[in-house]
Amino acid sequence: MKEIKAPKVLEALRRIEDRGALEQAHRVRTIVGQVFRYAVATGRAERDVSADLRGALPQPPERHHAAITDPREVPPLLRAIDGYQGHFMVRCALKLSPMLFVRPGELRHAEWAEIDLNEAIWCIPAEKMKVKQPHIVPLCRQAVEILTELKELTGTSRYVFPSTRSHTRPMSDNTVNAALRYLGYDRDTMTGHGLRAMARTILDEILHIRPDYIEHQLAHAVRDPLGRAYNRTSHLEERRKMMQQWADYLDELKAGAKVIPFLDLHETFGGLLEHIKDGLELL
Repeated sequence: MKEIKAPKVLEALRRIEDRGALEQAHRVRTIVGQVFRYAVATGRAERDVSADLRGALPQPPERHHAAITDPREVPPLLRAIDGYQGHFMVRCALKLSPMLFVRPGELRHAEWAEIDLNEAIWCIPAEKMKVKQPHIVPLCRQAVEILTELKELTGTSRYVFPSTRSHTRPMSDNTVNAALRYLGYDRDTMTGHGLRAMARTILDEILHIRPDYIEHQLAHAVRDPLGRAYNRTSHLEERRKMMQQWADYLDELKAGAKVIPFLDLHETFGGLLEHIKDGLELL
């Protein structure tokens, strides 16, 4: 370890970069740093040489998470999830992902100690949140049913979705995305993170939920009119109603209810509204 210098590490990282795998190159640099820091702690190296390589690799281009936002494309996705033939625990994660629209990392790190099924609430501690603020997720009736059934399988584990190899660790960060690929949805069509965009778009444009309720439930940095950050209980009852309305809407889509996108509604009734407006002006 003492013989490995920064240029040698960079040489290896450049080979990964040359393949066009910039994200992987950055991940490898992080792992190399972890190895070196362990080596320092155990007397095998004097310092972490990977620290000298900060900024040596170009940043990968920002990539938006693929998402289905057209309500007409949601029912086939929901039916595909219901028909998933893999592990029961993964099927539960797939079902909860669009329903709760939390970040994939928040879902897979969920612990039974954070969830109160009687009160139908999931309290995520600040250290697990991107914005480092505690967050509350009201659980709709459908989510409680799924979690109640899942608890019979994983209730003795710390994690709601434990790794299949060890109950002391959560499931892999790629599990939901891999399941979506298995169902035929490639990375350019839908991702686990894209389910958040799906919920945000439809809640706003189709169900006409107040944007601040949606943003707060997405755990974005929402501020009140005075510029203060909302606390985790802000609009909790309204958000609870929103979450139940959203789950019921997904059930209706899955059952085959007719979906008319917001733009189509405008096209359908726009002419009628213009006639009414003209009539009022004449009066």
